[in-house]
Amino acid sequence: MKVVAEVAASRPLMPVEQALERLLALAEAAPIEEVEEVALGEAEGRVLAQALVATLDLPPWPNSAMDGYAVRLEDLHDQPLAVSQRIFAGHAPAALQAGTCARIFTGAPLPEGADCIEMQENTEVLADGRVRFLHPLVAQQNVRPQGQETRAGEQIMAAGTRLGPIELGLAATLGHATVQVLRRPRVAVLSTGDELVEPGLSLGPGQIYNSNRRLLVSWLQRMGCQVIDAGILADDLTLTRQCLEHLGEVDLILSTGGVSVGEADYLGMALREAGELALWKLAIKPGKPLTCGQWRGVPVIGLPGNPASTLVTFALLARPYLLRRLGVSEVAPLRFSVPAGFDWPKPGSRREYLRARIEDGQVCLYPNQSSGVLRSAVWAQGLVEVHEGRTVAMGDSVPFIPFSELLD
Repeated sequence: MKVVAEVAASRPLMPVEQALERLLALAEAAPIEEVEEVALGEAEGRVLAQALVATLDLPPWPNSAMDGYAVRLEDLHDQPLAVSQRIFAGHAPAALQAGTCARIFTGAPLPEGADCIEMQENTEVLADGRVRFLHPLVAQQNVRPQGQETRAGEQIMAAGTRLGPIELGLAATLGHATVQVLRRPRVAVLSTGDELVEPGLSLGPGQIYNSNRRLLVSWLQRMGCQVIDAGILADDLTLTRQCLEHLGEVDLILSTGGVSVGEADYLGMALREAGELALWKLAIKPGKPLTCGQWRGVPVIGLPGNPASTLVTFALLARPYLLRRLGVSEVAPLRFSVPAGFDWPKPGSRREYLRARIEDGQVCLYPNQSSGVLRSAVWAQGLVEVHEGRTVAMGDSVPFIPFSELLD
């Protein structure tokens, strides 16, 4: 397989949109297609493999939107009406007797013959139990018609829909006990470098704790991925080859740090031996270096090693890639505009993603935006996007991406 190394210093930086477009095209060329049937209780975060269709009208019959009284309009002549029956949710009512009303509760079926419902607050119950209606009514007032929400046979969720609490609630409302979903993506997570040590162990000279592994493993699990934790790769080509050999069947190899063309980048060497590897230099800050390729047909994404760079590039590039492989069409996070509570007087040559939070209606920056400072993201509520060549003055409108849009 052809070895690709886009490393020339003269090559212009790749715009973020172009990098995302390339990754999504690669994802669409390698869709995950295996289907599983799972119970609703196990379907959180999964992606529908086929459209979900309504099995019944919802509601199945006209029902009351209020606690009140069901009545026939033609029986209202400014005279109080006797109550002929009481109708609770879950009970089948009798037909409404002419010249009477029915006490009815929210969600209960509308009795045959009734054509409107008055809320109890707009009625007066007399001493003899009859009910006086205090305001004029119109047909179908406070009645939820049959099929108001769905009709039997109607598609209610498309294939590629991610199932969260609301989607699962709707599926349950329609009587679905199970759903057809795509299998979980299998993602191998690798960290590279002798400088990394797992938390709980002692640090040696020049060593740091491995934060990226925990960041990515937790994030991938939230997304519903099956994670193969390959640990830390030593700076040794033979051991690196052995690790790759023992990964098993995976859909993606996701690495942090050390996948480049340097003489100590052993993962990059191993990948180029048996695959294809491209180093993209992106017009993004933090996170300029990003690698993409294949190892024996398995896609590889190499994220930069600094923690904030890992966070930003996974959120904006690797996460959409994984979602698109599952057929999710809407992979871009929601952005909204917020007044800037800061000045950014110097335009940059790269798209910048600044850790920020909203305070008093303005978005404020963490004071240290270094790519090595993960604490900034703990403090922040999301990312401010500052486009290339742009300055920002206090009060300017800037795009804000909340972490709630990214961390699932």
